[in-house]
Amino acid sequence: MFQHVVAIVSGGASGLGAATASYLVRHGARVVVADLPRAYDSFLKLEEDVIAGAAGGSSVGDSGGASIKFASTDVTKEDDVSMALTIAEDEFGEQVNVAVNCAGIAPARRMLSQKVESDGTVSHRLHSLEEFSTTMNVNTVGSFNVARLAADRMARRSTDRDGLRGCIINTASVAAYDGQIGQVAYAASKGGIVGMTLPMARDLAPMGIRVMTIAPGLFMTPLLQNLPEKVHKQLVNNVPCPSRFGNPVEYAKLVGSIINIPYLNGEVIRLDGALRMPP
Repeated sequence: MFQHVVAIVSGGASGLGAATASYLVRHGARVVVADLPRAYDSFLKLEEDVIAGAAGGSSVGDSGGASIKFASTDVTKEDDVSMALTIAEDEFGEQVNVAVNCAGIAPARRMLSQKVESDGTVSHRLHSLEEFSTTMNVNTVGSFNVARLAADRMARRSTDRDGLRGCIINTASVAAYDGQIGQVAYAASKGGIVGMTLPMARDLAPMGIRVMTIAPGLFMTPLLQNLPEKVHKQLVNNVPCPSRFGNPVEYAKLVGSIINIPYLNGEVIRLDGALRMPP
């Protein structure tokens, strides 16, 4: 299904990125997982799972391990991302034609919070500028950095029958539209990704490069897995249908559909079970 795909997946060692990398490789793609050095152990587990899937009859046959590689990458660093793209070319013999941005952080902090002490005095805690800037830098600037450098490599490829050379898929969030209390930095960073989708698609159209964004709702990723069961139930109650957490494989399948439907371009797709988050 994806034998023609050479992809880079940022944040690909866990969560939505790992599901995407696994799904693509299991269906014939060659993938570089670009993640922080501390994620290497998670990548090794992912690689084992991919190889096990190949042994179980996946379309990648016995070459699962050869079809997925790790690149130590900080998405905010140009040299790191460039090296990851070069690894893809060196290992797989051609430039990437798919880039999926899944790397991100999700701090929870009110812009200004207050606490009433036992003696009646009130103390305040102000959202730090550094934390806000870091969130914007990783989520928004990092996504832009991967997209721009991947686009430069894609532009060197030959066109397909539709005149296309590649596809960039960014990850926003429903928080871009209805961010909750404590999500000012996260919502702003994901809103930035939504906002750059159409102009990025328009900029890259002459090169035959498409740009899409997925805005996931509540997905069972490591971030949510660590929350108490009571909180899980409260969150799921906000999802109209189906009333459950999203499965990362569903995100991966949407990535696959975007890759395979050339007329999808310049749009944000919500993947959220009709969720609209309350304050």
